[in-house]
Amino acid sequence: MTALTEKDKMIAGELYRPGDPDLVAARKRAQQLMSDYNQTIYGQDDARDAILGQLLGTFTNAVIRPPIYVDYGSNIHLAAGVFFNYGCTLLDVCPITIGQDTQIGPGTQILTADHPRDPKVRAEGLEFGRPISIGANVWIGGGALILPGVSIGDDAVIGAGAVVTRDVPAGATAVGNPARVR
Repeated sequence: MTALTEKDKMIAGELYRPGDPDLVAARKRAQQLMSDYNQTIYGQDDARDAILGQLLGTFTNAVIRPPIYVDYGSNIHLAAGVFFNYGCTLLDVCPITIGQDTQIGPGTQILTADHPRDPKVRAEGLEFGRPISIGANVWIGGGALILPGVSIGDDAVIGAGAVVTRDVPAGATAVGNPARVR
């Protein structure tokens, strides 16, 4: 049986070593593509789409206003019609899946990356993550923070500045810190 690579462990949500040379190389690749994308200007749609096609795991007819910040990019999967406003951060050590026609406000952070609670395990330099799933036709207000392992159902609304620590059902509105369904 073949041992899992650090990348395999990372994507599976297991403890992994972020200093692994293959992961470092993947982050450097993402940083270069992210830098290239963030330097584009309005009207360079073909160039932007070409860069996003290389950076993201799945990219079809989405709009992302630069700057955008990612860890790897390859674990981000966007359906058609997704819109990101300026200055969003997506830490994608595990998959981030976003459904069709979802709109995401400026400064939103979607964070799959996490750290062990046990200080001894943290001191070993190990990390882990949990995937995030956001449904179709979701509206996420500016400055929201979506934490590891959260699922947000179709047609949900996340208020500006909300800190989403738990799943949000389809059609629900969640606001506050921590976000609560109203």
